[in-house]
Amino acid sequence: MEPAEPLYGEYPNHPRLPLLTAAEARDAVGYLMKLEQLDLTPHGRAAGDLARDQALRTPSE
Repeated sequence: MEPAEPLYGEYPNHPRLPLLTAAEARDAVGYLMKLEQLDLTPHGRAAGDLARDQALRTPSE
């Protein structure tokens, strides 16, 4: 088996944003759930779907 070629690529120069903390993610879920209650359009339902999906992925504490 031959060794793989080295990977070369371009990386962005701008700084990356940090990941959300668990507390920030829980806050975002709460805000999305409130948006779902206030917005009765399909956008509000989408916010609720996103909130439920994110809640499953976020640690409770």
